[in-house]
Amino acid sequence: MRLVVTYDISKDKIRNRVFRILEGYGAWKQYSIFELEITDVQRVQMEEKIRGVIGPHDRVRVYELCTRCVGKITDLGEQSPESLSNVV
Repeated sequence: MRLVVTYDISKDKIRNRVFRILEGYGAWKQYSIFELEITDVQRVQMEEKIRGVIGPHDRVRVYELCTRCVGKITDLGEQSPESLSNVV
């Protein structure tokens, strides 16, 4: 499944931990946005890891993209990285 994950985390230490978790599953697109191509099992694992580090005032949103939606992605301006690393 293709996911887009965004986060809004104020503390650097926690934000860096979430960044490292997401980096293990997919491609950093810009600032607080990752694009992932992962399995259902990997999604559960990733979400559990994130839940384990974020605080009550942090926000992480996961958007699942359908095949039709993925085909309609448009990049304007500088192209973001195309390679998706699935290192877990």
